[in-house]
Amino acid sequence: MSHPSEDQKKAMYDGLSDSQKEKQTYTEWVKDAYNNQYENWMPWIEDKYLAWFGTDNKASYATKDTLDKTKLTNTPQINKLQDGVNNLVGDQLGKDGLLAPVGNMASKEGINRAERGGKDESGSYGGGPAASYTDSAVEGAKGAGGGIVGGAQSAGGTVSEGAKGAGGYLGGMFGGGKK
Repeated sequence: MSHPSEDQKKAMYDGLSDSQKEKQTYTEWVKDAYNNQYENWMPWIEDKYLAWFGTDNKASYATKDTLDKTKLTNTPQINKLQDGVNNLVGDQLGKDGLLAPVGNMASKEGINRAERGGKDESGSYGGGPAASYTDSAVEGAKGAGGGIVGGAQSAGGTVSEGAKGAGGYLGGMFGGGKK
């Protein structure tokens, strides 16, 4: 599979409508195209790597990794026992594990979708015949959510600044503050 040359990319960009060109420069357009390809291919590449070189799927790998960070003691014997239990739990979600179907589903529908911003491998939020409706509803909700988050951040910033000012005032009353 050959990659398009720089001239081919510029020709594709030049073929866009004027309104699309006004929205993005050539560099921004190339960056978006790269990010879209990365979002589409990396979850698949990671899944293939784990399948070829081990018995883990993403759910079992993440489970083992998370549990490995929870060492209870500095005693080598207890740590070895804990490592064994961590691997036992993680392996149950991996290939040939008792909970392999759960691990596969969590990897595909949970972790991969999270890496793709909620989209499945075809780029849809919903899937199936209702995808056109669910995708537009999700995009609309994202816009509304962005407005709500922006308003909350603004209000939070105002409250935070007010609290900082009050804290400085009270600190100064009780001997704190600048000297």
